[in-house]
Formats: sequence, structure tokens, C-alpha cells
Amino acid sequence: MEYIYAAMLIHKAGGKVEQASMKKVLDAAGVKADDNRIKALIAALEGVDIEEAIKKTAVAPVAAAPAAEAPAER
Repeated sequence: MEYIYAAMLIHKAGGKVEQASMKKVLDAAGVKADDNRIKALIAALEGVDIEEAIKKTAVAPVAAAPAAEAPAER
């Protein structure tokens, strides 16, 4: 997930998601960057509108489960 987060951070900051910027963000976060994973992610993101993808995957808040009923008194 660190690679996705790095790409989203770069995009949100207005930068271009490319290998050098990805490596810098990952290094700054203390993640040992894997060039092959970076290249694969960049290739997968080619032609993807990141803003649109974020909007489509935004998850609505989950409603809390109802509390269990107290046991009946005897």
C-alpha cells in the first residue's frame, strides 16, 4: 500500500507520478523502494484519471452495529 499512498501524495501535491518522485517519497517514509514495483505501478496508472478513481472508490462511512440486548432478568 505504501506505493499507492506515495503516488496519491505526489498527485495531491501537484507533482507528476514518476519513478524519481516515487522513490524520493518512499525513501522519506523509510520504505526501501523496489524499482520494479514502482515501474509496475506507474505503468498501471498510465491513462488513469487519479481524481476520478479516488471519487469512485471513496467509501461511505460504515454504520455502527446495533448494541446487543441485555439478558432478561429472572
